[in-house]
Amino acid sequence: MQIRDVLKTGSKFCIIAALFCFIGSCKVSADIYKFIDSNGVVNFTNVPTSSDYKLYIREIPDQNLYKDDNAEFDSLIKKASHKFDVAFPLVKAVIKVESNFNPHAVSSRGAKGLMQIMPDNYKKLYVADPFNPFQNIMGGTRHLKQLLTHYNGKLPLALAAYNAGTGVVDRYRNIPPFKETKDYVRKVMKLFNTYNDKIRSNAD
Repeated sequence: MQIRDVLKTGSKFCIIAALFCFIGSCKVSADIYKFIDSNGVVNFTNVPTSSDYKLYIREIPDQNLYKDDNAEFDSLIKKASHKFDVAFPLVKAVIKVESNFNPHAVSSRGAKGLMQIMPDNYKKLYVADPFNPFQNIMGGTRHLKQLLTHYNGKLPLALAAYNAGTGVVDRYRNIPPFKETKDYVRKVMKLFNTYNDKIRSNAD
């Protein structure tokens, strides 16, 4: 199950090998493993299939992060998810980590709103008012889709770029060795797992 496969294929959304899901009754780990093949291509997975994969980021439980949920913006997230072909649980996970569902959040760097959009990105993401939940979620999801496309569906790299910028990730050609960015990737991916589990439970 490769965590890079999170783009739409044709008209059907598929996580070709689901990032986080149940296999029978066994929950997939949120640890991230890395393997660089003979062509220099970096591969990530949460389910290593050989000893070539080495542990890259270990899952660290953070109960305070995952204990609360907020469905207030679910309808907007669903619209953005369908429009840009990005999984609903992924968009919601990014919002949770970025702003904890606070549409008026402002970071020390000037990022604003639910998905913490930087002012330099307003125009290209079609955001006139970053504190407008609809505009912010649409803009942030558009940006997330652009990053997933840029990194060929490799979710860890896309998330690292959402946090640290494409310039930094492209320079390292990997998740940059910054604690903030590594923690960010780990938290979002863990929440992606959590929200996927809830959707599956509700469907049963």
